[in-house]
Amino acid sequence: MMDLKDWYRSKTVWGALVAVIASCARLAGLEIGTEDQQLAIDALTTIAAAAGGLIAIYGRVSAHKRLR
Repeated sequence: MMDLKDWYRSKTVWGALVAVIASCARLAGLEIGTEDQQLAIDALTTIAAAAGGLIAIYGRVSAHKRLR
């Protein structure tokens, strides 16, 4: 596994974050089912990828040097 990707494109990272949030919610008396957790992971991964694209576009537009 030599391919690299940004951390925010990793479903493992988002899955771990959702699991932590679900555990904290359960301590607060809320129950988040497995299906809802998977939906949250998919949504967060998509949002993070879109945000990464927007940041890349902003970086290119606001750059002070031209590309060759």
